[in-house]
Amino acid sequence: METGWLEQTEADVPATNDWLGGRETGLLSGMRFAKRRTDWRLGRWTAKHAVAAYLNLPANRPDLAAIEILPAASGAPEVFVAEQRAAVTISLSHRGGVAVCAIAGPGVALGCDIEIDEPRSDAFAADYFTAAEQSLVSQACVALRPAVLALLWSAKESVLKALTLGLREDPRCVAISVRGAVTQDGEWRPLEASYAGETFQGWWRRTGTVISTLVARPAEKRAGFCAPEPAPLYRLID
Repeated sequence: METGWLEQTEADVPATNDWLGGRETGLLSGMRFAKRRTDWRLGRWTAKHAVAAYLNLPANRPDLAAIEILPAASGAPEVFVAEQRAAVTISLSHRGGVAVCAIAGPGVALGCDIEIDEPRSDAFAADYFTAAEQSLVSQACVALRPAVLALLWSAKESVLKALTLGLREDPRCVAISVRGAVTQDGEWRPLEASYAGETFQGWWRRTGTVISTLVARPAEKRAGFCAPEPAPLYRLID
């Protein structure tokens, strides 16, 4: 099994909507707020390029329009190619003008998330983190605590997306384990998460103020690979 990961920014998204499918255009037209429309378009652009690279499909605009990313009943994104359900699983996240899409084969529980390294209150950790996670935060030096908080929160979000539960579930039901310092070098490092006896293997990285996480079940091992431009798809291969 292999898992792909792709990041894009608002600057990558064209001004026109000729790369959207008919059903996607209908969804976009129903969005009232400009920020929501901008984030949604960024997520769809990123996901379509990830799908095209993963399935070895052309990535020009007319062909991207044939790839539609539509919400399932759970709210999770589903992929359709030429109006047929594609045999892939994806997860999407966006924050601060950056979007990430994770992609794998069918039947994989998959989740990804990005967060910003920014100050959070002590109450945030008390409300959402386990005792062991709160201890991990308190043991970090003061300068690194916001990054540790963002990493733990992002990993929980990834797991809850993989479970298609979102914040309907108490985040404290997800326990996160990470090793090593929260460095800014952009290298992927392993993490592990557990929920109700289930184990998810995952990865995290910190690039500047951006924390990215990705989790999947069954367990995988990561091996980096960059596909040709304009879709820098990094594959995690078992």
